Amino acid sequence: MSEQQEPRKRLDLEPDTVERDLIKLVLTVVELLRQLMERQALRRVDEGDLSEEQEERIGLTLMLLDDRMTELRDRYGLRPEDLNLDLGPLGPLLPRE
Repeated sequence: MSEQQEPRKRLDLEPDTVERDLIKLVLTVVELLRQLMERQALRRVDEGDLSEEQEERIGLTLMLLDDRMTELRDRYGLRPEDLNLDLGPLGPLLPRE
């Protein structure tokens, strides 16, 4: 095989792409955790495990986290669906909203 026909064994990485891809991965993990925390909070509210003050604090915290996630996605030109990894036969990582 000539050098032109061999598959490339190295990645051509651009600094801007690496930063955006890393941010995308980190935001995906944070979004997964945010959704899990939100479901847990809703379950606890439904079961009556939280005081009114705790419910308000959790609600405010989740709203602030959602706002910050929106800011970071906007800063890096990402849409919410960009954070949903395709796991092949398992389907998407995050539930579709």
